[in-house]
Amino acid sequence: MAPIGKSLVFAGIAIVVLGLLLWGFSSVPLIGKLPGDIYIRRGNFTFYFPLATCILISIIATILLSLTTRH
Repeated sequence: MAPIGKSLVFAGIAIVVLGLLLWGFSSVPLIGKLPGDIYIRRGNFTFYFPLATCILISIIATILLSLTTRH
């Protein structure tokens, strides 16, 4: 059970760090407003899905993780 506990602690720390980064970068002008982000407003209903932003963050995270986990 100890390896699972360690994994959960590291995952929790990673989520907190990611949350702080997203909170800090909320004032960056392009994040969340890229071409490809889906934004629909009809009356009092608004749907927003940052598709292009998610893809960009995924690519950056993949690159960073591949650089840090190489032996």
